[in-house]
Amino acid sequence: MTETYEVVVIGGGAAGLSAALVLGRARRRTLVVDSGEPRNAPAAHMQGYLSRDGIPPAEFLALGREEIARYGVELVRDRAVDAVRDAGGEFDVTLAGGRTVHARQLVVATGLKDELPAVPGVAERFGRDVIHCPYCHGWEVRDRAFGVLATTPMSVHQALMVSQWSQDVTLFLHTVAEEELSDDDLRRLAAAGVAVVAGEVAGLVIDDDLLTGVRLADGTTHAREVLFVAPRAVPQTGLLQRLGAELRDTPFGTYAVVDERGLTTVPGLWAAGNASGFAEQVVNAASRGYRAGAAINGELLFADLDAAIRV
Repeated sequence: MTETYEVVVIGGGAAGLSAALVLGRARRRTLVVDSGEPRNAPAAHMQGYLSRDGIPPAEFLALGREEIARYGVELVRDRAVDAVRDAGGEFDVTLAGGRTVHARQLVVATGLKDELPAVPGVAERFGRDVIHCPYCHGWEVRDRAFGVLATTPMSVHQALMVSQWSQDVTLFLHTVAEEELSDDDLRRLAAAGVAVVAGEVAGLVIDDDLLTGVRLADGTTHAREVLFVAPRAVPQTGLLQRLGAELRDTPFGTYAVVDERGLTTVPGLWAAGNASGFAEQVVNAASRGYRAGAAINGELLFADLDAAIRV
């Protein structure tokens, strides 16, 4: 038995919940399908969200779920495993639990996953003293001894950026050869006071559950308190691909092509948050979800009015 909704939102993070909040307040029958695997789950707190700075991510999402429930939005803890677009341009979504739901409009807010460098200890400490975003965590670790793990020449940019939060920064070249650094890179690193250390990183030094150093393959150890890494972004675009949405390649992964509202190249199919781009922090993702929700309500309203006129 297929249940019918006006809108189904796949993903219960900031983008999905924000879209659902707008739609619920617009009196649209809306379902949120949430697998319960937010990208920022490893972090103890989230920063930079006005009025919610420092809130634990789980608490933030719990508040969002409470808010959408006030407006009659349903939420199911499940995973969307398939979706098809029918002859009328609407959508049937199959959930892992065996349920099938029908939607006039579909929002994909499935975000992305962070694939971390394969250095022992990095994954275990990610979100604590191994971090990736200075805007998310820089203030909390300010003035400590920073390391930056270079996995591409773009890691130079990361090292320069984090020097805003500490005057003690070391760039570990790891898988980047010294000759890959340009003259401009070297000049800027020197101007920022960033030390450069060649050689592969073999692991982290942990003492009393704290990062205390970075160990190279040659056995040498450099005292560090924080390590910045650059995860490889893996966008969760499977449903978008199956539904025929056009995708675009970027230096940070492959994402759906969307207009300024979040509409993909498939009518009725929307992408919000990190499903539509790499650089969507939580506050940006919530904004994108809000914009998509408002646009969807307008699309449904005028479709219904035009249908009534034709009758």
